[in-house]
Amino acid sequence: MRLPAILPPDEEARRAAHARWLSCAHPLGGLGLLEPLLEDMAALTGSPDLDFSARSLLVLCADNGVVAQGVTQSGPEVTAAVARGLAQGSTPVCRMAALARCPVIPVDVGIRDFPGFPGVLDRRIRNGTEDISQGPAMTRAEAERAVRLGISLVKERKGRGVRLLAVGEMGIGNTSTTAAVASVLLDVPVEELAGRGAGLSEEGLRRKRQVLRQALEVNRPDPSDPLDVLGKVGGLDIAALCGVCLGGAICRVPILLDGVITAAAALCALRLAPQAGQALFASHLSSEPAAILLLNALDKRPLLTAGLHLGEGTGAVAALPLLDMALAVYRESATFQERNLPPYRPEDAPCSPW
Repeated sequence: MRLPAILPPDEEARRAAHARWLSCAHPLGGLGLLEPLLEDMAALTGSPDLDFSARSLLVLCADNGVVAQGVTQSGPEVTAAVARGLAQGSTPVCRMAALARCPVIPVDVGIRDFPGFPGVLDRRIRNGTEDISQGPAMTRAEAERAVRLGISLVKERKGRGVRLLAVGEMGIGNTSTTAAVASVLLDVPVEELAGRGAGLSEEGLRRKRQVLRQALEVNRPDPSDPLDVLGKVGGLDIAALCGVCLGGAICRVPILLDGVITAAAALCALRLAPQAGQALFASHLSSEPAAILLLNALDKRPLLTAGLHLGEGTGAVAALPLLDMALAVYRESATFQERNLPPYRPEDAPCSPW
């Protein structure tokens, strides 16, 4: 898959952002991960003058055929219902996003039998995926279309003035597809990565793990080929999110990841284009088993560790007020010079926030 060029980070902008932090009248590195995060965002965007007041949350919605195997408590009708709720502003992430001043944009990339709904962006690739325990989720061409769709979504949002994108997903069964994708990319047995999702019983979890073992045996995805993995055991939401991650790097727009599903998509993006990592930022550590392994593989550190596992982009939105606070200090706090005080100078190696 040929991708547009991804420019390297702007190191001059990074140095300027670092100098700004050094001038702020506060202990060196006092805001921990938030300080290098803003420096990384400066390097990505090419400017130390950061303003992310224009932002959006993209929620990629799609159904997964594997739900036919009883790997979830609910059926695909819930995906459609939540997509409508996202458009109406009534879901959990909508209430959180209102406080974070972040418009929510639900995108239908493959909700099963969905006739459309006002406020849901229609970008359908196909009518849900096939049952991965019986064969491939979709064709390779469809997986690539979904990835390219994600890239185009970032371009569209940037063209409308958006400067930061939070991402989330909605799709019954997508913790199953995520576990399958993560298992292949991380080379970890799928039994260790499959969690309870929205609340499976012990028996339900055993069934889910067996179904996923079968899916990997039937499809034998190639770990060196992310499109093969996405096409065989992934989902339309994951593939489109992979494209959003790539689009962030191509368009130089920061992408604030949500939980385990967006992290799996991000790892697919990195395997397609390692330079994409510069655009990706981890909002939180999901309680799903694969989450910490995926973040480690991405070399990303989460801002929040609150045991969230709701989906919809709630973790990404929850991190936005923290980002806003860091930006307020970065842009508006008094400098040592303004207070007529000598600045702190690093005498030893700076302390790690971890």
